[in-house]
Amino acid sequence: MADPARRLAGNAGGPLFVDASCIDCDACRQLAPATFAELGEYSVVAAQPCGDGELAAALRALVACPVGAIGDAAHRSVADAVAAFPLRIDGAVSYLGFNARASYGANAYLLDHPAGKWMIDSPRWTPSLVRSIEARGGLRYVFLTHRDDVADAARYAEHFGAQRIIHARDRSAQPDAEIIVEGDDAIAFGDVTVIPTPGHTHRKR
Repeated sequence: MADPARRLAGNAGGPLFVDASCIDCDACRQLAPATFAELGEYSVVAAQPCGDGELAAALRALVACPVGAIGDAAHRSVADAVAAFPLRIDGAVSYLGFNARASYGANAYLLDHPAGKWMIDSPRWTPSLVRSIEARGGLRYVFLTHRDDVADAARYAEHFGAQRIIHARDRSAQPDAEIIVEGDDAIAFGDVTVIPTPGHTHRKR
């Protein structure tokens, strides 16, 4: 939970705030750009939510935050925000929310596919999210795009009886993954194509 005593000085006045545990992962700014902004090495509340839509988006950001850095002194219910995930982005793709500290706050996604759903990278293990995925028919694959973004992939795969897919260069992060992709050529899984893309840029802090 966010600590009011560690509230960042750059926050706009009002009940919603970000504290100094923020890791500047950008999740809140993506989910609620009208409320959150970057300030130095942190996100802050640039403006308190105005209207129901902005408030709903801000509370979704609160529950998605991987380190619990967002607080609400008004203690408003987050039940609807929790229930909003997976959050539909476009077509068959949904954002899973519940970003994981272990993945440095990286986003994870759900691909609805008639031959079985794909989890793309892993969120943190969250019972409400598990129930939502169960209600949608479970998972066939957990596709891991990078060694940094595995989070609770093994737990999701075990629970749903899903197969994990990871590239050989990242195998150290999931050495017991069921499917290992080799080389740099595209590989088809039915009508889903996996395209290895070597290279990764780390931002220094």
